[in-house]
Amino acid sequence: MLKAATLALAAVLALPFAARAEEMSHDMHDMGAMHDMKGMSDTAKPDDSASTKAFKEADDVMMKAMTIDYSGNADVDFVRAMIPHHEGAVAMARVELQYGKDPELRKLAADIIAAQETEIAFMKAWLEKNGATSAASNK
Repeated sequence: MLKAATLALAAVLALPFAARAEEMSHDMHDMGAMHDMKGMSDTAKPDDSASTKAFKEADDVMMKAMTIDYSGNADVDFVRAMIPHHEGAVAMARVELQYGKDPELRKLAADIIAAQETEIAFMKAWLEKNGATSAASNK
């Protein structure tokens, strides 16, 4: 199941950033609410593997950070929500590098880290250039 989830994440993140931007225009707050509705199923359990615990932790951090106070400025709100989304992708890719064995997926994880870190740096610089704040605005 983790391998399928990792492959699904890889497929989503492999799409060009610009193509994903339009899909991300839906309300990020609703995504956070949907995540909360999953209840305790994402809470780490004693019998979870180390990688499962790490994936769950990365997901929880990302979902909480994506719950932002919306400003009404679509550009700012997009970037504020996308930064933690990308940071979550980096965290999940690091879990793959730590625990994964498949060489193709490990390469993909390394590529995801490189691409996402570049995009995170761009978005943080964009916020600063445009007088907006980033993660500090997140709930």
